[in-house]
Amino acid sequence: MKKKVVLAFSGGLDTSYCVKYLSIEKGFNVYTAIANTGGFSKEELDEIEKKAYRLGSKGHVTIDVTDTYYTKCIRYMVFGNILRNNTYPVSVSSERIFQAMAIIAHARKIGAAYVAHGSTGAGNDQVRFDLTFQVLAPEIKILTPIRDLSLSREEEIDYLKKHGVDDDYIKMQYSINQGVWGTSIGGKETLSSKEPLPEEAYPRQLEETGFKDIELHFEKGEFTGINNTKYSNRVEAIQELEKLAAPFAIGRDIHVGDTIIGIKGRVGFEAAAPLIIIKAHHLLEKHTLTKWQMYWKEQLSNWYGMFIHESQYLDPVMRNIETFLESSQENVTGSVFVRLKPYHFDLQGVESEHDLMSSAFGEYGEVSKAWTGDDVKGFTNILANSLKIYYSVNKKKKKPL
Repeated sequence: MKKKVVLAFSGGLDTSYCVKYLSIEKGFNVYTAIANTGGFSKEELDEIEKKAYRLGSKGHVTIDVTDTYYTKCIRYMVFGNILRNNTYPVSVSSERIFQAMAIIAHARKIGAAYVAHGSTGAGNDQVRFDLTFQVLAPEIKILTPIRDLSLSREEEIDYLKKHGVDDDYIKMQYSINQGVWGTSIGGKETLSSKEPLPEEAYPRQLEETGFKDIELHFEKGEFTGINNTKYSNRVEAIQELEKLAAPFAIGRDIHVGDTIIGIKGRVGFEAAAPLIIIKAHHLLEKHTLTKWQMYWKEQLSNWYGMFIHESQYLDPVMRNIETFLESSQENVTGSVFVRLKPYHFDLQGVESEHDLMSSAFGEYGEVSKAWTGDDVKGFTNILANSLKIYYSVNKKKKKPL
């Protein structure tokens, strides 16, 4: 009996190489599995399955983890307005844990003693997959051909051509990872600090040249609908917004950050719906949460996003932070008005019954209704006390001006 391995398969260059290498060079029976996080259509998944069998897979499965990924991760990232380095919506980073869990479950189901992935030795994903595999299934061995052999993309292409694999190798020049929470794009340009990704590297191209006004609906922090259409399935709401916004080429950027292994990393991405949702949600929170709710949410959300990026999702402290984030969303209900434009979007305003910008108390910069001028004078006198005392006691200390 040949050894049985379950390979996390995307249909890209790295995992295509792994199928051939593990079966030809190492004598494994390779079983492929793609854990879909909402980035593929049925037609695309069918093509990936056909490709897996053409490469020599002994059995292929598609495991849909989109709803689990949303329920257990995406909604908390929305609650936390999480953008890595104020830029990146933690798209690929967040989905890897759920893909790894699905791969492990399938390996156990078919009795495989090995799992494999196509990560390189210079990125974050190798740690995310390895750590999850080790924690959840320490008895299953991990195989990583691309990392172990330190292969370049050109070497992988040459190997596949040698073994008769005919593919679109021009397209494979870019490493593209698609999910419901965004698409990452890596290529030769992202290996340096200077070059931008070319227009054609992005999966979605600019199609709309005018503008479009839309209304987004939130209920207790969750994105629930568009233009008075409500979706009981929250993933569908995200996908519908993506359909509206992606033709405007919204959500493109390049993220630069610190990798888990200590080097700086650079990756392109496009995430129209995630960026619009996060920014719209944040604006709604500014109107419905108190100052200190906003402050402490920001502290914990930053940690939550970092722990996801650093492959620490399974740490129990994450469940504690999730409890806080969810409890903060009680009054984050209402609509946000957004204008879509080529490469950009504008937040127009909000409407909510929980809006704390209540005119009953005053209108900023114009009218005070709940206090008098004398109240402010007395309040300011008390507020200044600590500074007055400091500069009175420390007379030799120069004042700022």
